[in-house]
Amino acid sequence: MAYEDEFVFPTIPKKWIGIGVLAIVLIVILVSLFYSVGPEEVGVIKRWGRYVRATEPGLHVKLPFVETVTKVKVKHIFKEEFGFRTVEPGIKTVYAPVGYEEESLMLTGDLNIAVVEWIVQYKIKDPVDYLFNVKDVESTLRAISEVAMRQIIGDRSVDEVLTVGRIEAALETEKKLQSILDFYQTGVQIVTVKLKDVNPPDPVKPSFNEVNEAKQEKETTINQSWQAYNTVIPKAEGQAEGMVTQAEGYAVKRVNQSKGDAEKFLAIWGAYKNSKDVTRRRLYLETLEEVLPKVGKKYVIDSEGGGVLPLLHLEGGKQ
Repeated sequence: MAYEDEFVFPTIPKKWIGIGVLAIVLIVILVSLFYSVGPEEVGVIKRWGRYVRATEPGLHVKLPFVETVTKVKVKHIFKEEFGFRTVEPGIKTVYAPVGYEEESLMLTGDLNIAVVEWIVQYKIKDPVDYLFNVKDVESTLRAISEVAMRQIIGDRSVDEVLTVGRIEAALETEKKLQSILDFYQTGVQIVTVKLKDVNPPDPVKPSFNEVNEAKQEKETTINQSWQAYNTVIPKAEGQAEGMVTQAEGYAVKRVNQSKGDAEKFLAIWGAYKNSKDVTRRRLYLETLEEVLPKVGKKYVIDSEGGGVLPLLHLEGGKQ
C-alpha cells in the first residue's frame, strides 16, 4: 500500500502581504527621495534628462522616479598621462615600459624626432558644462592635449625642447589647451602641464650623446678662452692706462718746470737790465753756492802767492 506525502504551504494573510508590498514601496520611495552629496562634490539634478539645478554638499531631497542626481567631483585633481602609464605609484613609482610611442613621438621644428612624455592635471570648474556640452570629456581632453603639445614642440628645435625650452613649452601648451577647452565649453580647468621627460629616440641616442659631448667641449673651450681673455686684457689695459697716466704726469711736470725756468730767466733778465753789476755778482755767488758742495777738495790760493805746486799732493794721496 503506497502513501503519498502531501506538503501544505502555510497560508499568509492577505493583509500582511499588502503591508509588505507597501513597506517595500515606501523604502524604494525614500531611497529615491533622499540623496547626499560629498564634501568634494556637487550634485547635478536632472528631470527627465534635462538639467534642473545643482546642489552643494549635504543631504538633499529630490522628486522620486522623476529626478536623477549625478555627483561631480569639483575639488578633485584629475590626471592624464601621455607617453607612459603609472603601474604602481609610491616612493619608487613603477611605469609601464613601452607601448605608448604613438603618443610620445613628435617632430620638432628642425625636423628632428623627440620622445616627449608629459602630464596634464585638471579639475572640473563647471559641472553643468562638463556633463552636457561634450559627450566624452576625457577623450576630448587627451586628443586636444596631444594636438597642442605637437604644435608647440613643432615650433621649437630639438635642443630647445631637450634643455632650456622645456618649461616654456609646457606653459604655452597649458595656455593653448585651456583656450581650446574654453572654446568648446567643456567645464574643465587645467591646473598644470608638466613635461616629465624628453629624450631622443633610442636608436639615435648614442649619436645624439656624442653631439652633446662635442657641444659641451666647445662651450668649455670657449669659456676657458674668455677666462684667459678676461685675465690678460684687463691687466694689459691697466698697465697701458698706468703708462699713459705717468707720461701725462711727466709732461705736465716738464711743462710746468719749463714755464718756471722761463719765468725765472725773465725775472733775472729784468733784474740784470736794471742793475748789471749786482745781478752779475749774485749769479756768481749763487752758482758757487750750488757747485762748491759737489766738489770733494777745495783749495783757496792767494792771487799774489806763487810756487804753490810743490805744496800740493796731486797724486791723489791724503793731505
